[in-house]
Amino acid sequence: MYYFIVNRTGGSGRAAGTWHKVRMMLRNNNIEYKAFLTKYEGHATVLAKNISKLPDDEIKLVVVGGDGTINEVINGITDFSRISLGVIATGSANDFINGLDIPRDTEDAVKRILDPRDDLKIDIGRVTADGRRPRYFAISCGMGLDAIVCKKAQTSKLKRMLNRLNIGSLTYVVLTVINLFTMEYIKARVRYRMSDEPSNADYNSDGTVTENYEKLIFLAAMNLPAEGGNVPMRPDALPDDGKLSALVADGISKPRAFLNLPRLVASKHQNVKGFHFEDAKYIDVQLAKPAVLHVDGEYYGDVSSISIECCANQLKLL
Repeated sequence: MYYFIVNRTGGSGRAAGTWHKVRMMLRNNNIEYKAFLTKYEGHATVLAKNISKLPDDEIKLVVVGGDGTINEVINGITDFSRISLGVIATGSANDFINGLDIPRDTEDAVKRILDPRDDLKIDIGRVTADGRRPRYFAISCGMGLDAIVCKKAQTSKLKRMLNRLNIGSLTYVVLTVINLFTMEYIKARVRYRMSDEPSNADYNSDGTVTENYEKLIFLAAMNLPAEGGNVPMRPDALPDDGKLSALVADGISKPRAFLNLPRLVASKHQNVKGFHFEDAKYIDVQLAKPAVLHVDGEYYGDVSSISIECCANQLKLL
């Protein structure tokens, strides 16, 4: 049995047509399935929780939607051991499928789901901030400029217009340029560690490193290589290595940061001064004052104390 969670309103209207094509393929292949349509923001989380409670030994759960719907579903799963996740993309950014080489073409994606050949388990991240409810992410979470852009993209008229032209991913680039020059620098103390036990030392034999950033523009904790419409923040990030790959922009003037944006988009920023690469299983962040935090491109809140961890081999994919 396949269970589908469908967001028909995604992709500026394209999602409804995608779901129609999927249903035709399921019928033509005599596939038994049940479909649940989302009706409001957060509904996919509720549906995933209900599906997780079903008595099936193995649950094949398929998301028809974008990165936001995928994130809602992941946060609704209560028993990862019994669920295999498939994705048929309808979003504008589609960083999840791009990072995992999942077909963008609807027909190819359905064929892969109905005939999975690889048993792939990937890591997911988990973030807690200011005592709020923890939230999982599959792509990335971050604070600063990329989070501000994600927050504004959710209500952006520009995004809706570009989606109609099938170039919605450009929204993030345009909003990045606009907000770079208006945002305030962030002061942060960040501890990167591989051990479950936090260390008090700034540099420790267990791999703990503590950094003080005085003029931070953004910190992105990546599980997949790219976010924000395929911007390769950490092109070397792997989804199954048991750690998060962080990119920090700090100590860069805004004009110089602007001039280096093409290098970032072109994945040529590895040796650019002011871009810092760190790998860790746990990332602990203390901010001088609250800043915007996103989780898989969704606004989490304005927070000042953030704990991020990698949950290794948590999610099984169809």
